[in-house]
Amino acid sequence: MTQRINQNQSSEPFKNHGHQCGARATLRLTAALAMAVASIATATAHPHPVQPAQYNDPTERAMPVPTMTLDPEHTALVVIDPQIDFMSPKGAAWSAVGEAVTQQRLVPNLLRLFESSKKAGIVVAISPHYYYPHDQHWKFQGPVELFQHKLKIFDRPSALSLDGFRGSGADFMPEFKPYIEDGKTIVASPHKLYSPQTNDLTFQLRKQGITKIVLAGMLANLCVESHLREFEEQGFEVAVVRDAVAAPKLPEGDGNLSALINFRYIANALWTTDEVVARLAKLTAR
Repeated sequence: MTQRINQNQSSEPFKNHGHQCGARATLRLTAALAMAVASIATATAHPHPVQPAQYNDPTERAMPVPTMTLDPEHTALVVIDPQIDFMSPKGAAWSAVGEAVTQQRLVPNLLRLFESSKKAGIVVAISPHYYYPHDQHWKFQGPVELFQHKLKIFDRPSALSLDGFRGSGADFMPEFKPYIEDGKTIVASPHKLYSPQTNDLTFQLRKQGITKIVLAGMLANLCVESHLREFEEQGFEVAVVRDAVAAPKLPEGDGNLSALINFRYIANALWTTDEVVARLAKLTAR
C-alpha cells in the first residue's frame, strides 16, 4: 500500500505539468485563431493592397540591352485606348485604373508624346477600343471582357453612326483631340480584346513604311503588352514608354508590375517620356 501511495505521489508533478502544457497549447491556439480572424477582417476591409509591390530596375543585368534608334521616315507613335473610360475620373473604369493613371502621370505624359511626335513629323496612330450592340451577345468571355461589358466601357450604340459618341466614355480624351483630329493621325478600326490582330493597325503602319514603334497607352498588362507581342512577331522594332502606360491595381494583382517585368524581357527599348521626348527633339532638329 505504501509503495502505491508513493507511486501516486511521485506521478502527481507530471500530471500537473501535462495540464500546464495543455493550457499553454490552448492559449497559443486561441491566439493564433485570433490573429487569423484579424487578418481576414483586415483583408475584407482593405481588398486592395495597401502597399503594392514595386518593380526595381536591376542593378546588374543578366541579359544584353538592345540598342534602338529612331528615324523620322520609319517611326510611329502608337497610343492605345486614349479614351475617357480609361483615362478620366469620369470614366467607367476609373475605380480600377485611376490610381495607376494618376501615379504614372499618364495624361500629361501622353500629351508630351503627342506634341513631340507632331513636331518631329513622325506618324501618329491610335488603336481604339469600341463595343457595339452585337458585341454584347458573345457566347463566352474572359474576366476583363465581363468587367468591361458589365460597366459598358467603350460602348457605342452603332458601328455605322457617331450618335452619342461625343463626350461618351468611348470618346477620346479632350486634351488629345487637337492631335488626334488633325486630319493626319491614323485612327485604326477598333481592337476587340487586347492585340491588333482584330483591327487594321498593322496594315496601316505597313502602308506608311513604318518599322519602328514607340508604344504607349492602356492597359499596360493587357492591350499594351498584347500589341507589343504582336508587333514584335510581325517584325517591328518596339520601344515601350514605361511612364506612359497604366493598368488596374486590384486584388488579382498589380497590372503595372506584371507588365513592366515582361516589357523588360520583350521590348527592344524601355524608355521614359523624358527619354522619348529628347530623342524626338533630335529628329526635329535635323
